[in-house]
Amino acid sequence: MPELVFFSGTMDCGKSTLALQIEHNRSARGLQGMIFTRDDRAGQGKLSSRLGLVTDAVEVEDGQDLYAYLVDHLSQGRRADYVIADEAQFLAEEQIDQLARVVDDLGIDVYAFGITTDFRSKLFPGSQRLVELADRVEVLQVEALCWCGARATHNARTVGGAMVVEGAQVVVGDVDQADTVAYEVLCRRHFRRRMTSASTRAGALSPDVLPVGSDCELG
Repeated sequence: MPELVFFSGTMDCGKSTLALQIEHNRSARGLQGMIFTRDDRAGQGKLSSRLGLVTDAVEVEDGQDLYAYLVDHLSQGRRADYVIADEAQFLAEEQIDQLARVVDDLGIDVYAFGITTDFRSKLFPGSQRLVELADRVEVLQVEALCWCGARATHNARTVGGAMVVEGAQVVVGDVDQADTVAYEVLCRRHFRRRMTSASTRAGALSPDVLPVGSDCELG
């Protein structure tokens, strides 16, 4: 039976690498897929991983009907044996519904890859809808690590190395950037304390950060 599968995790856990591996494995068996993406680090119309692998993809636009796109693609005599949707957290809820319809009405497997929560530890709308609709939700087993060495569970947005918790939900940046807006994965403890690697090195903790060992740290 065709499935809608959601592969989720934090940044740096290998989501796009797995998407590319699935694409390679299936294309090597003679299957043809449709790859959707949104705001990839390599630019529009690309699916890339931090390992340097990249392939072409369809850049999803606001309001685009993904089900209608697939139907049009198939009606022209072309194939789509499976669908890969990377950066699925950036898709609108109705676009996730359309991917579910691709599975149910067209009988095509859909593999969606995305970050579960944003820099405020709130669910992305696309990720929330995937959790609600997916046949399976797979948490990727490659553990991203906080600067302290613990398992990273949260995605932090930084400006000049300092963690921020306000602003637009989507601001394009990268974990490897050194300019104004960047991202860093943190364990829950250091996310709660707003302790990034840069602020810790500089000893520049914000006044509302609780010191390690405080009796109130779990309050």
